[in-house]
Amino acid sequence: MSETTAQPVTIDVDASQHVSGAWLVPNNANACYVFAHGAGAGMHHASMVTMADELALAGIATLRYHFPYIERGSKRTDPPALCHATVRAAVTKARELAPTLPLFAGGRSFGGRMTSQAQALSALPAVRGLAFFGFPLHPAKRPSIERAQHLSNVHVPMLFVQGTRDELAELPLLQPLVERLSAQASLYLVADADHSFHVPARSGRKDADVRREAVAAMATWIERVVRSP
Repeated sequence: MSETTAQPVTIDVDASQHVSGAWLVPNNANACYVFAHGAGAGMHHASMVTMADELALAGIATLRYHFPYIERGSKRTDPPALCHATVRAAVTKARELAPTLPLFAGGRSFGGRMTSQAQALSALPAVRGLAFFGFPLHPAKRPSIERAQHLSNVHVPMLFVQGTRDELAELPLLQPLVERLSAQASLYLVADADHSFHVPARSGRKDADVRREAVAAMATWIERVVRSP
């Protein structure tokens, strides 16, 4: 699959504001993932496209979408309230596009954090769980768990897929945090990967191997959540 197979859609954030989306659904889809981008790149970034392709191969449909600042061509992220509204609008659109598929949400880095904040404030309709690819627990070289305080108000299963070299989520902070979130949270560590899921050549693996591993972990988790009562 490739970027050309994704169907362009329009997502209404409110009466006057709209953002672009990309809907990719394989014939064997068994779940849908509302997939938000990171702070510095939109839904057409190569990392987003290739991840969506891998998810499709695993039977997971994706709705990628832009936050309004990317739609405007700005580099400055939107206020949280607008990001949360965009997440909700994307979830609503995904439910319209795939009303029978189990629905999950999350995303890369900033997009995953905005999704979790939206869920913590008020449950996203029909969303069964949240999956994060590189949750940004703190800024680089400024370790803290302040960005995770809202996660205790998330009452659906969560999956954190994190690289062991992620400078935005130091493991001595992340692992105890996931443990404190109890059965609601799962952590999958990708050996040698950084925040962008790149691995050094000395690891003996390529970035494509890492993407497939991350997607396989998510697919297994989704299956477990769907089968649980």
